[in-house]
Amino acid sequence: MSSTAGQVIKGKAAVAWEAGKPLVIEEVEVAPPQKMEVRLKILFTSLCHTDVYFWEAKDCGERWRGCDGTRPGRSCTSCILFTGECGDCAHCKSEESNMCSLLRINTDRGVMINDEKPRFSINGKPIYHFVGTSTFSEYTVIHAGCVAKINPLAPLDKVCVLSCGISTGLGATLNVAKPKKGSSVAIFGLGAVGLAAAEGARLAGASRVIGVDLNPSRFEEAKRFGVTEFVNPKDHNKPVQEVIVEMTDGGVDRSVECTGNVDAMISAFECVHDTPPMNFLNERTLKDTFFGNYKPRSDLPSVVEMYMNKELEVEKFITHEVPFAEINKAFELMLKGEGLRCIIRME
Repeated sequence: MSSTAGQVIKGKAAVAWEAGKPLVIEEVEVAPPQKMEVRLKILFTSLCHTDVYFWEAKDCGERWRGCDGTRPGRSCTSCILFTGECGDCAHCKSEESNMCSLLRINTDRGVMINDEKPRFSINGKPIYHFVGTSTFSEYTVIHAGCVAKINPLAPLDKVCVLSCGISTGLGATLNVAKPKKGSSVAIFGLGAVGLAAAEGARLAGASRVIGVDLNPSRFEEAKRFGVTEFVNPKDHNKPVQEVIVEMTDGGVDRSVECTGNVDAMISAFECVHDTPPMNFLNERTLKDTFFGNYKPRSDLPSVVEMYMNKELEVEKFITHEVPFAEINKAFELMLKGEGLRCIIRME
């Protein structure tokens, strides 16, 4: 890309002109990067439920869609991140926080931080970014703090899924819940994030991993991720936390809630030993996590290395691969609940 440095280049991109309507493959102009920005060529990306959520929303306007992995330039293999790491703010300097003050996720910002303008256009008409990434395009421009350099030998059609939900669930277990070998863990929600959380419990050596989900069709697949037992709340006439407490003779050692549902959060809290009424005085701890407590640029390369060292089985997370020209098929699969980890091949 050095021959095009400083120039506007053209490429194909999937643009959402209207909420909930099929994306349209358009030829767009991509402006050169400005201060602290990089322009990248996309080879593989993946579809996240967040893409679908905002695509369906009625107040998104004309926004780009995409949030996962890419490869820039000629000699540097990297992943694009929907949340960044500036390295200078108090959060980035903290050992405990990954919520960068400058580059944390912002779904409302459709422009670049440097000049509050987009880098994309069609015949002079601005086309807006989505969560600072816009990877449903042949070329994109992002802030340099949202690029993580990874092992150049890593297969991009596999590791591109690691820069969103997979790392979120994996880190929620390994970095936050931290179950001990031989312990019991309950996972609430067996979507992409929940399966990754279960994978984290497996890697940690948990002896019992109890999956909780309202969709029984997910149970068989979840066994591949270390889930040993299953509970469907609809099958019981008592709160699911009481069911789990009875199953485990007092409650699990750790639980990880991966749905965002308030009732599930309460159940996840109360299924850990001990029981009410003095939850917090019984040494329970309630923690939340963003992106699995991984610092985006600093830590994602280590997650890729887990895969390269055959510790983390990424292939089993991938359900479909579709060419860029059929990107709307990926959205259809997601809406049907069939494409939870769908790779989009740009070339």
